[in-house]
Amino acid sequence: MMPKVSIIMGSTSDLKVMEKAAAFFDSMEIPFEINALSAHRTPDEVESFAKQAADRGIKVIIAGAGMAAHLPGVIAAMTPVPVIGVPIKASLDGLDALLAIVQMPPGIPVATVAIDGALNAAILACQMMATGDRDMFNRLLVYKHDLKSKIVSANQELALLKYKFKTN
Repeated sequence: MMPKVSIIMGSTSDLKVMEKAAAFFDSMEIPFEINALSAHRTPDEVESFAKQAADRGIKVIIAGAGMAAHLPGVIAAMTPVPVIGVPIKASLDGLDALLAIVQMPPGIPVATVAIDGALNAAILACQMMATGDRDMFNRLLVYKHDLKSKIVSANQELALLKYKFKTN
């Protein structure tokens, strides 16, 4: 089985955030790989990974990074594969990472999700790939329907709560 998505993080300290993407891909039956690469500590490996990603069949790269957060942009500069950046809350409440990832120069786009938003990055990656894969599209529809069902159920439970001044 060959991976369609690559989840990359600056170090394994980011795993707690990035494993949410891995769990989503697992539940959606989407083959993925997960690795640690550092734009600063392993630049040659990052370059090799980025330049080979398309030829290896990778359709989307999700790159998580905190602090200086150069990893998503560095990868995006060296591959035509779409890159989704996940700012990691490592310092300054993650705002430094968010700004570093979202402020890319023209020609080097990095789609960026919320701080610690690896799950949304995975859903976005799935939506991108599902445009050309009907089975994946159908699994995504089921996932989205289940989200709706959870809210409907929550409202049914909330309706049972009794308060003196509650009106619904």
